[in-house]
Amino acid sequence: MLKIGDFIPEALELNDQDNKTWKLSQLKGKRSILYTYPKDSTPGCTTEAKNFRDSIKEYENADIQIFGISADSVISHKKFAEKHNLPFTLLSDPDKKLLNALGSMEGGKIKRRTWLVDENGKIEKVFEKVSPTNHNAELCEYYMLK
Repeated sequence: MLKIGDFIPEALELNDQDNKTWKLSQLKGKRSILYTYPKDSTPGCTTEAKNFRDSIKEYENADIQIFGISADSVISHKKFAEKHNLPFTLLSDPDKKLLNALGSMEGGKIKRRTWLVDENGKIEKVFEKVSPTNHNAELCEYYMLK
């Protein structure tokens, strides 16, 4: 698992819900939240995403970008984002390259985890145990957003 002080794997490329290709090196210059989740449109994943959505202005005002990552397809991400009006990027990782690199895979399953990345691409904090209901509040407190 990538830990505090490690750099994100910049060479990896993934497509988002709009089929735009993202190279992780593009994250540099802004602080980023990379959160992994098991599956689009499931109760816990929907709750977590909607909580991020509801605080998006606070994140944007602090110049923090949010990236949700799962193995779901671009099409699935698009439907999920549109249905719940999610104003942040969802990255599709069907080959689980980033999910494995981050350390979000355990026993063949995607674990709900979060990595906070600084503007240089270095991990500043890792949340290994995440509650879908309370995690956004935890991040807002960490970043002193509310």
